[in-house]
Amino acid sequence: MINVLITSDPRYPVDKEKIRLQIEKTLTEMKVTGNIEVSVTISGDRKMRELNKAFRGFDNTTDVLSFPLEESDNDTGFIKSPDNVLRIGDIIVSYPQAVVNATEYNRLVDDEINTLIEHSILHLLGIHHEGD
Repeated sequence: MINVLITSDPRYPVDKEKIRLQIEKTLTEMKVTGNIEVSVTISGDRKMRELNKAFRGFDNTTDVLSFPLEESDNDTGFIKSPDNVLRIGDIIVSYPQAVVNATEYNRLVDDEINTLIEHSILHLLGIHHEGD
């Protein structure tokens, strides 16, 4: 079972079901199964700037940040908590930056948010690419 915890300020209209489906799709494609939990927060640029400065040392906003919760282990990939739930981490998306990106790439804001979430899930699973 995949449990997705989504928090969003009411002024940021997002399709929560679409976010849940994207996370499920990405985890399924990556063959991650079992009791899984991930949290998603849709925030504004001020919060993103605070987080970016505190955790990355950059005094600016960004479109998405991800913070892993479980430590990996060389044999299984992750260590599950005592309640047997794999809490892979937290994803924070800047709604204003998603709007900017969506405009630039000529796509819907919800589609851009899902692109950012998919990218973050891969990071939380330890899959990185050059430039990150």
